[in-house]
Amino acid sequence: MKLVAEISLYPLNEEYIEPIKDFIARLNQYDALEVNTGMTSTTVEGDYQLVMDVVSKEMKISYEQMGQAIFVCKFINGDRMGEK
Repeated sequence: MKLVAEISLYPLNEEYIEPIKDFIARLNQYDALEVNTGMTSTTVEGDYQLVMDVVSKEMKISYEQMGQAIFVCKFINGDRMGEK
């Protein structure tokens, strides 16, 4: 099953740009995922389990590095995209 996750990251500190860039850079290291970054969110597409594993792992790393932050995530079944 394919999964699409849309993620927005809001670090709760004054230095917020670098943690966001770092999170996106880490997501882009996974060749099996399609990562697209917009102005306010990043979409991650790929195998369901891989997307969930990567998002979980990279969120944990972000929390360990920056402390408090808000992640807003939306998930949709990518297999059914385009269906009416």
